[in-house]
Amino acid sequence: MSQEYTSDVKARLEAAEQRALQLFTAIEEQQIIAPGKTESTINTEIYNLAKELFGIDKYWHKRIVRAGENTLLPYAENPPNLTVKDDDILFLDFGPIFDDYEADFGRTYVLGDDPSKLSLQQDIEDAWYEAQEWYLQHTYITGAEFYKYLKILAERLGWEFGGEIGGHLIGKFPHERIEAANFPLYVHPENHNDMMAKDAAGNKRHWILEIHFVDREKNIGGFFEQLMV
Repeated sequence: MSQEYTSDVKARLEAAEQRALQLFTAIEEQQIIAPGKTESTINTEIYNLAKELFGIDKYWHKRIVRAGENTLLPYAENPPNLTVKDDDILFLDFGPIFDDYEADFGRTYVLGDDPSKLSLQQDIEDAWYEAQEWYLQHTYITGAEFYKYLKILAERLGWEFGGEIGGHLIGKFPHERIEAANFPLYVHPENHNDMMAKDAAGNKRHWILEIHFVDREKNIGGFFEQLMV
């Protein structure tokens, strides 16, 4: 029973993640991200597109569009609404709910050909896959240990890790409640519990990994997020 449950949840989460990928592909194809638009306009256009394509009107966390200097800021901040510039960098962080299962998906976009911004965009994606591989090599690892690894990885690549967390649990909506002081649910320096541990019912838990690198001198940041499988 438990194994069947675990397999079903994993499959449903992966299906939700694939549909989130389809949404982001549609965002790119319809050129929603463009200079001259505000962050809030892009946010609304993505919301409308998601509702049109998938019937999505429910998200498990606030929808984030960050451009320019706002890309330095972690999730909890609520910065002023910026207008996207011709040579800007921006990222999206959306948590759509598909058939009661959550996705959490983030990507960075670069307008123009600024080499630092393009390097950041590539480095965060490469770092995500490197970090996932490192995580999967373990049979025991605490959230604090994984967070420390992410900070070292950022520094090795020439960036600063900008996130207050490096990921979190994911599941059927609503899953174990994500709250600021509930450290065991996060990849966080105060989470000293095993990320591989099962939940209270004995089922495997599933984690989102999020990479947020910043360069405070250049006032740029980038973000890459998805389900670890």
